[in-house]
Amino acid sequence: MILITGGAGYIGSHVNKLLNNSGYETIVLDNLSKGHKSAVKWGELVNADLSDRDKVREIFQDNDIEAVMHFAAFSSVAESVEEPEKYFKNNYENTLNLLRIMKEFRVRKFIFSSTAALYGIPRSIPINEDSELKPINPYGESKLMVENLLKDESDFGGLKYVSLRYFNAAGADLDCEIGEDHNPESHLIPLVLDAAIGRRDSISIFGDDYSTPDGTCIRDYIHVNDLADAHLKALQYLEEPFNDSNIFNLGNGNGFSVREVVDTCKKVTGIDFDVKIEGRRPGDPDILIADSKKAEEILGWKPKITELEDIVESAWNWHKKIHV
Repeated sequence: MILITGGAGYIGSHVNKLLNNSGYETIVLDNLSKGHKSAVKWGELVNADLSDRDKVREIFQDNDIEAVMHFAAFSSVAESVEEPEKYFKNNYENTLNLLRIMKEFRVRKFIFSSTAALYGIPRSIPINEDSELKPINPYGESKLMVENLLKDESDFGGLKYVSLRYFNAAGADLDCEIGEDHNPESHLIPLVLDAAIGRRDSISIFGDDYSTPDGTCIRDYIHVNDLADAHLKALQYLEEPFNDSNIFNLGNGNGFSVREVVDTCKKVTGIDFDVKIEGRRPGDPDILIADSKKAEEILGWKPKITELEDIVESAWNWHKKIHV
C-alpha cells in the first residue's frame, strides 16, 4: 500500500492514477484545502491534515504502508512571501510529523515532491543537481529545510528517500479524467487559457526586456504525466534494496519563453485575446532550464511529451471540459 499525501492535488492525483494503473494500491491523505475530492478516482481518500498526528497514526495502524509519496505542501511563491509562517508550518513542520510517524511504524521509503525553487537565481544553465542551493523565497526555503531533514534521516535514521526537484509542471491527463484546477490559479498556461476562454479579460507578461531572444522569461515546462512516470520509477528505484537515497531534477530540458507560451495557446485554441506588457516581478530569473541527465541515467526516466504544443493541447482539452 502506498500513502500519497496531497493526492487530491494537481500532481498527486496524476501520480495516484498511474500507480493504480500500474498495480499498486493507494491511500490518499488530503485535507482538501487545495485539492479536490473529485480528483481522487482511484484508491481510498482520507480527509485529514498532517498536523493531526492521531489521524495520521491511525492510517499507519490500519494499513500496511510500504512507502510514502509526499505532495502535501503549499506552493505559491507570492503567498509564501506574504505568509512565511504558514509555509514553514505546513511544508516543514507537518513533514516532520509525517516522518516521525513513519519511523514509529518502520516505514522507510519516502518520495518527496521538491522544487527547482531551491536553486534561486542560478549562476549557469542548464541547472544540475550539484548547482548551488540558494532559494529566494520562503516556499523554496521550506522545501530546502525538508531536503536537509531527509538527508539527516537517511544518514542517521535509516530512511531511504528520493527527492524530485520539478521545474514547471504543466498539461493534463490525456484521458481528461483529471487536470490542473488551482484556486487561485498561479501557473502560466492555465492563466493564458483563462484569457482564451473568456474567464479573464487579458493576460499579462511581466517584463519583455530580459536577456532572451524575445525579451521574455524562459522556463522549462514538464508534462504532469512525465512527472507521474518519474514518481513511479523513483518508487521502483527504492524497492531495490541496495539503492541509496538520491535527488533528481525533473525537466523537459528545453526552454520556452512566456511569449512562446502565449502564442502557442493562441494557436492551439484558435482564439485571439488581449496581451498586456507589465513591469518585471522581483526575483524572476531570465532563464531556468533543467539538466535531467541524472534521472535518465539512474532512473531510466525520460520525458515523452516534450513539444510545447502537445503540452498546451492537453491542458486546453481539460480546461474546456471544466470551464465550458
